[in-house]
Parts: sequence; structure tokens; C-alpha cells
Amino acid sequence: MKDKPICVQKKPYVLDMEPGTYAFCTCGRSEKDPFCDGKHANTYFKPEIIKISKAKKIAWCGCKDSEKGAKCDGSHKDL
Repeated sequence: MKDKPICVQKKPYVLDMEPGTYAFCTCGRSEKDPFCDGKHANTYFKPEIIKISKAKKIAWCGCKDSEKGAKCDGSHKDL
């Protein structure tokens, strides 16, 4: 059976993002959440790579339970 990700917080990280490529933490172990710092090593988790083409505000998932992956879908309200 696969491990469940760790719920870091029951709300999104709402951040102003610049264009670039980002590695979203899917395991909940990162000390740089919502971004990956490699703490998923020795687990089946892998970061979700997100490419942003223009500056914008993003609500990154903090609970790791979003059906939209890195982007918050409100799933934290049911935890």
C-alpha cells in the first residue's frame, strides 16, 4: 500500500509567482513547502513540475489532497 502524503496545512499557500519552472512537493515532507527540497527520497513520491509562463498569483495546495495536484481545489475543507 502506498503512503499518504503529509497534510502540511489545511489552507493553500497563496503566492505571487514569477515565470519559471517549479517543483511542487507532493509528499508533504519538504522544509520549503510548497516546493520540493528532495525529502521524498526513498518514497514513491516525486515532485510535480509546474511551468509558469507569466507572473500571476497561485494558490498552491497545502494539504496535498487536491485533485488538481499542485493547485488548491478546496479539498482541505473536508479534512
